[in-house]
Amino acid sequence: MDAGAAYQISFEIEVDAPDADLQSLELLAARVMAGEGVAPGTALAVVVTDDEEIRRLNAEFLGLDEPTDVLSFPEESPGGDDDFVAPPDAPRGLGDIAISIDTARRQAAQLGHPLQSELAHLLVHGILHLCGYDHVNSPEEEAEMRAREEHYLGDLRHFHAN
Repeated sequence: MDAGAAYQISFEIEVDAPDADLQSLELLAARVMAGEGVAPGTALAVVVTDDEEIRRLNAEFLGLDEPTDVLSFPEESPGGDDDFVAPPDAPRGLGDIAISIDTARRQAAQLGHPLQSELAHLLVHGILHLCGYDHVNSPEEEAEMRAREEHYLGDLRHFHAN
């Protein structure tokens, strides 16, 4: 069985990204979701966009008027402020992730590794945020999130060196 088949993972590519291996990213997303105990059938949407769009999203949702590498948007809870009522058989959503290909390319070049490695890191980082991890509240939480990233990607010092 395809590892990605347990989840409903979709990628929307809004930019030219021929060097992005979406199949590998989908398998990685499914592995992280399974490893974090996300229920089978859960949906995840990933948008790969540019700095202009991610800056707009960052300003709109976080009040930061600057581009960033990845943003995570948790799914609204049932009965929340959704604009529509989902049918009872609709898949539960983990949330949405937006990744800036422009920032990912710059970071990959600075760290000396392929774009695909940076996209993998940003995807895992975004999923972990959706699973409740954070790195800004305390050094302990940052270390815990980093440990989970390393679990899925290997030691990030080596990851960034490759």
